[in-house]
Amino acid sequence: MEGLPSNIRSKVEEWLQWDQNSSTRQEVEELVAQKKHKVLEGLLLSRLVFGTAGLRARMGAGYSQLNDLVIIQTSQGLVKYLLEVEPDAAKRGIVIGHDSRHNSHRFARLAASAFLLGGVNVYLLGDICPTPFVPFTVKQLGAAAGVMVTASHNPKEDNGYKVYWSNSAQIIPPHDSGIQESIEQHLQPWPGVWDTQAAEQHERLSDPLDRMAPLYYQALASSMLDVALNGTTPLRFTVTAMHGVGHRYMKEAFKACGFKDFVPVVEQMEPDPDFPTVRFPNPEEGKSALDLSFRAADAADSSIILANDPDADRLALATKQDGAWKVFTGNEEGALLGWWTWQRHKQRSPHTPPEDVYMIASTVSSKILRAIANKEGFNFIETLTGFKWMGNEAVKLLSENKTVLFAFEEAIGFMAGVEVLDKDGVSAGVYMAELASHLHTKGLTLLQQLQIIYQMYGYHASRNSYFICHDALKIKAIFERIRNFSGPKTYPESVCGGKFAVSAVRDLTTGYDSSQADGRAMLPSSSSSQMITFSFSNGCVVTLRTSGTEPKIKYYSEICAKPEQSDWAALEAELELLVSAVVEELLQPQFNELIPKAD
Repeated sequence: MEGLPSNIRSKVEEWLQWDQNSSTRQEVEELVAQKKHKVLEGLLLSRLVFGTAGLRARMGAGYSQLNDLVIIQTSQGLVKYLLEVEPDAAKRGIVIGHDSRHNSHRFARLAASAFLLGGVNVYLLGDICPTPFVPFTVKQLGAAAGVMVTASHNPKEDNGYKVYWSNSAQIIPPHDSGIQESIEQHLQPWPGVWDTQAAEQHERLSDPLDRMAPLYYQALASSMLDVALNGTTPLRFTVTAMHGVGHRYMKEAFKACGFKDFVPVVEQMEPDPDFPTVRFPNPEEGKSALDLSFRAADAADSSIILANDPDADRLALATKQDGAWKVFTGNEEGALLGWWTWQRHKQRSPHTPPEDVYMIASTVSSKILRAIANKEGFNFIETLTGFKWMGNEAVKLLSENKTVLFAFEEAIGFMAGVEVLDKDGVSAGVYMAELASHLHTKGLTLLQQLQIIYQMYGYHASRNSYFICHDALKIKAIFERIRNFSGPKTYPESVCGGKFAVSAVRDLTTGYDSSQADGRAMLPSSSSSQMITFSFSNGCVVTLRTSGTEPKIKYYSEICAKPEQSDWAALEAELELLVSAVVEELLQPQFNELIPKAD
């Protein structure tokens, strides 16, 4: 410890006293021996805080990364907070699930140990499962909360801790800050908490997976319009699990809903936490992540690809038409599934008044649902980015006896129905297969139906992408420059040499909205994340924001045509010019050395 500053030394001593994992202990000891004080400072003097419904970070030693000790501390804080605000939580219990990433199995059992020591019953889904199985189980069992150990589509070095509340939706304020405060009050590991073997044998721990999986599939099957018809489709579907948990769950879902077996991408079929065949285990990356899917589909003469991310809560779609593969954007998938959900609803519940029916999308997603709602007479609601907001909005509507049909986010996340109040890539895959089969009986493809939707409700063009930036101070400087563009508290008035005038600015970091009479944004604001939306006089909307789970600056855009407008190419060209100007003039990617999304 010689030469260590006193503040770092005390944290090193604390870590070595509390941590019983030999690997992370050794990591800290080696950093001490190598006198890497700056690294130790970063690892031990700051703590992970709850972001998008929990934690997500790189695995390794220290309070700023994910490891055994941080999982224990987080779980101790969560269970203490849970018992404070949910008086019957001990009896109702907490659901725990995990994916197939490195350490997920162990993290789930360490969490179970803490919850049991806290006096709460534990429902541990004992095998790997999709993320949506946790909120599904919370709802089915009436549990007080749920935890899913997953980092979704993040790189293999990452893991996460996702929290659901008793309403089966992801946590939102004030629970996130309340849990964070409770964590900081219960940092020292409780006696016996490291003994995962004792936890697994505890009388108050049970595994409900064998009960929950059949209920999930039954719910899917009963929601189908015609299970028998599904089995007659000549379409061949290719499905990839992207080295994650999805293969066997999608296989069972297809079987339950009457579909013939799909063509698997064999190389990505079995769980592998190293994700060896993809640079990023994220089907949202498009063609770069779907190469093996294209090959498998071509070899099997399959025309439709359904791709899950590693925890199976997202769905990517690709179809082959005229010899070429088309990868749909999340907004295009949202248009298809939203339209299909409405068609299914009219057949299954024709007497439900449209004014009692709702669809939801996040503010950075396409407004195609709004266009459909306006014409068909049902309601559309816009929320902040993230399914935690959409799920909780659905909870509120359901409490008012409203019918919630569908919610989506452009990042290929879809919630069809309310059995799972979160995005669900398994159910989305089955509904997309049902839609494709239905269209095939009418001689239509998914791409053709998308064009029909645009002709009926207006073309919606979008251009979304991101830059990678690991420097938090640089990101803050970029957004502060935008907020003080030509003087203190001034925003850009136009881009592209005045060609595109800004008609309104909404800044959800500061809570400002120039379109409101009082200058205050209608949606909740948060100073902990960056998000600015520009509305332009030509009707285009562009949003710049930071990711809550990755080192990214994202940009989203959309311009909408009226149904009678037919020159879609001109609209696309106008959008391309405007977005390019916004990116170059406001984000300044070359000056700021931002790394663009890989092709």
